[in-house]
Amino acid sequence: MRWRLLAAVLVVVAVAPAGAQSPESRDMRLVGEHDLQARSAYQPLIVKQGDRFIAYIGHHGGSRPNALTGATELNGTSILDVTDPGAPRYLHHIPGAAGEAEAGGAAMVRVCSGDELPRATRGRVYLLRTFGRLAHEIWDVTDPARPVMVITVVSGLGETHKNWWDCASGVAYLVSDGRPQGWRTNRMTKIYDLGDPARPRLIRDFGLAGQEPGSTGDAPEGVHGPIAYRDRVYFAYGTGAKGVLQIVDRRKLLEGPPAPTRENLASPEIGRLVMNPDWGGHTSFPVLGIPVAGHAGSTQGKTRDVVVLVSESLKNECEEVRQLTFMVDVTQPARPQVISTFEVPEADFCTRGGRFGPHSSNESFTPIYYGKLVFLAYFNAGVRAVDIRDPFHPREAAFYIPAVTPNTARRCVKVDGADRCKTAIQTNNLEVDDRGYVYIVDRADTGLHILELTGAARAITTLP
Repeated sequence: MRWRLLAAVLVVVAVAPAGAQSPESRDMRLVGEHDLQARSAYQPLIVKQGDRFIAYIGHHGGSRPNALTGATELNGTSILDVTDPGAPRYLHHIPGAAGEAEAGGAAMVRVCSGDELPRATRGRVYLLRTFGRLAHEIWDVTDPARPVMVITVVSGLGETHKNWWDCASGVAYLVSDGRPQGWRTNRMTKIYDLGDPARPRLIRDFGLAGQEPGSTGDAPEGVHGPIAYRDRVYFAYGTGAKGVLQIVDRRKLLEGPPAPTRENLASPEIGRLVMNPDWGGHTSFPVLGIPVAGHAGSTQGKTRDVVVLVSESLKNECEEVRQLTFMVDVTQPARPQVISTFEVPEADFCTRGGRFGPHSSNESFTPIYYGKLVFLAYFNAGVRAVDIRDPFHPREAAFYIPAVTPNTARRCVKVDGADRCKTAIQTNNLEVDDRGYVYIVDRADTGLHILELTGAARAITTLP
């Protein structure tokens, strides 16, 4: 009998999650959640369609049963009605590409309305998504419960990643594999006119000088993703090492000579920050026109333009250089300058399992938060709300770490040649909507959590 009891105890120890059994939080509370059919999640995007709020969520590769159809489907794109954030309702799943992890699925999503796009059909809504590493696709999601395939923008690729689609101009910046055309990088940017999504038009291929076909020497690291805002495009290269922030004149980029020569690639560049090789560029979120309260007495320079530049943590249990979030002053865009960093103190996060460190920031420009708070996905440290009103001294305003569930996948490291595995939250990407709700999704299959700020953190915003 004693051996049976001991065996039972050992089984419990073996499967007990290493992460928190209850949520951890400060000035942020859970409003609603959904398991997303236990699919590993990458990018969430929340769009107001008519009087409804619809969440589009891209997934990494793998497969799971779809409760709506009863069929096992390759991970792709989940579509949910989040009009009532306390009760998200799953509407549809569009299967993605075969392959595990980032090789498969349909990780990236962007959405534009035909009412915003310059030449699209009014009243329609369009989804731009990756199809594994193979292609970029357009779907009609006017009825989000019944998506219809429109067109494959480009296929035959060996890589895709974090796209940007500017609805007002229709221009899409598609992270793609440049090697079929001889580019010396696995990730460059194919720029398309998707003003009429059914008739894509390639504008040009773009990357850093030294990556172009025929170049020699050491090639810079590939692009992770661009963000276009106002008259500039902010490109982040390097992901978690050998990073570069490149600031580009949008008009020169789109109207300049398209041939990928060194001169043509360099021509639209306004400024460049070459980072210490320990850190990279995952997300480059521009926050322009921040009035710095502590500089109110100065006659000049009291309003600053910054880029929140996130370097991604890539390895489990801190087996890497500690990754950081950088506040880069771009008030003089030709001379970008790091003016501060933000990080979450280690505490016990390095031993909880999985990755600890930043992955990405929100990318919404909603005035509720813009210039006040930025939200960072921090893997096993959940989501962190950072007060950036003084960009020289960013500080944490709130956080939320979900509890693990039976769906949460284990993360492993090698110790003396054997796997040591722990179960931990892996908050991977996030976004906010125009009502102020914060949406976080989990890389380790835990699902979607919808949050709202409370207390002192809420008081920073324009929320009532």
